Amino acid sequence: MSTSLHGNSWCWFFLFILFAWFSVINLLSKRNTNSKSARNSLPSPPKLPIIGNLHQLGTLIHQSLQSFAQTYGPLMLLHFGKVPVLVASTAEAAREIMKTQDLVFCTRPHRKMFDIFLYGSKDMASTPYGEYWRKTRSICVLHVLNAKKVQSFRTVREEEISIMMEKIRQCCSSSMPVNLTELLFTLANDVAYRAAIGRRYSGEGGGNLREITNKMMEFMGVLVLGDYMPSLDWLGRLNGMYGTAERVAKNLDEILDRVVDEHVSKRGRDVHGDVDAEGHNDFVDILLSIQKTNAVVPFCSKESRLPSPAIHPLRSRLPSPAVHPQSHVRDMIVPATDTTSSVLGWAMTELLRHPAVMQKLQGEIKNVVRGRTHIIEEDLSSMDYLKAVVIETFRLHPPLPLLFPREAMQDTKVMGYDVKRGTQTIVNVWAIGRDPSYWDQPLEFQPERFLNSSINIKGHDFQVIPFGAGRRSCPGLTFAMNVIEVALANLVHQFNWKVPSGVTGDQAIDLTETPGLSVNRKFPLIAIASSPA
Repeated sequence: MSTSLHGNSWCWFFLFILFAWFSVINLLSKRNTNSKSARNSLPSPPKLPIIGNLHQLGTLIHQSLQSFAQTYGPLMLLHFGKVPVLVASTAEAAREIMKTQDLVFCTRPHRKMFDIFLYGSKDMASTPYGEYWRKTRSICVLHVLNAKKVQSFRTVREEEISIMMEKIRQCCSSSMPVNLTELLFTLANDVAYRAAIGRRYSGEGGGNLREITNKMMEFMGVLVLGDYMPSLDWLGRLNGMYGTAERVAKNLDEILDRVVDEHVSKRGRDVHGDVDAEGHNDFVDILLSIQKTNAVVPFCSKESRLPSPAIHPLRSRLPSPAVHPQSHVRDMIVPATDTTSSVLGWAMTELLRHPAVMQKLQGEIKNVVRGRTHIIEEDLSSMDYLKAVVIETFRLHPPLPLLFPREAMQDTKVMGYDVKRGTQTIVNVWAIGRDPSYWDQPLEFQPERFLNSSINIKGHDFQVIPFGAGRRSCPGLTFAMNVIEVALANLVHQFNWKVPSGVTGDQAIDLTETPGLSVNRKFPLIAIASSPA
């Protein structure tokens, strides 16, 4: 998440005036309130009236929360406005929330940006816990991202990786540096789109698709004052932040709308038509088939929040109640593109910073493939060091440094502390991966720590949980990992890599992060590729 409030600087002056008034009231009320026993109270930093601890959060919130945890411990309570926020910064604290008390903490709080970008929080990731969520997730797990379906896209992965390799070879032949950031985004995006809609997206608006995706992730990471101080929600409309976000969402909606229309038109039927008999269908085909059969269809209750026409003008044209193809496709494309490109970018960054690790990985791959140029997915099971490199990258550079927030559905105790119903919870995956009480030399990139280790990223070992854990874990792990591992193996096997001349060692590559829901490199990763001797 980002604290960039897009023009809200003057809002803080307004809040300061309110603070001056309410601080007096707060001090007077404290004099007349009996002190509560601190025995079961969570450690918490001092807070200001009205804004709580919001003023203490920097642009990179995961880093700010880690700094707090160093003072207040692995489980602490902050206040974002009037909203209590429980922050878990160790594996033990995360396990308590996402495993021991998973059912208590498995719902989602309301977020304005989730409403804008995720169809009124009606997608699988952001919708509150309940029957609608269960049916929506079952569509994804059973029909869209099951192992057989993910494996069916193997040819797509191989073709797109081959295209990327050819682009790099062209750079080699012309002695041009390689913009790995751009190439890796294109790879991840093309794989995701071909799986989701059956083709790469190169139509109208395709040229700025990356910009749209990046803006969406940035907006979804914004701390919106109205989420924590509802009486100030109007500020987001006044300063134009909501309007800008809605325009970005509309741009992506238009792309997805065309995708669904193309599928319907191609089959010469409406959205209730059949899938093809051969079963070679992309995600949209599957979703349209489910609409027809009414299988596992989520229904919206009257009490559920519904997206306004301004947020989602397409809704009026969709069957209701029905599977929402655009919502599911967005759930597939955006996270898959962002996670895959981010992890591959950080992995190549660390390999360029650590040539010895790069050479060791190249040696392992060479021994496995025995003279072959292209790595195929069957080779991966014999590449233990490759898997260690990937897990170590996830440890240091999780795509989502803060997992999607959860909310306590009842009063409970966590690690002996009292937690009230309605308390929001944040799991700081970034801090967990750098916890010095668990990791030896936590800031060092050392894939060897995962050799002969049982730790994996499937959500059972809470030391590394980039895809979350429990009921609200991300079901796209297999889809992402199949691309990440085979792409990284081909990158380091088919080419030798070095940084541009003039920079050496750990300072060769800038590690500055961008603010937002996901953490990417601030600057493009540029490297020099050459063919192996």
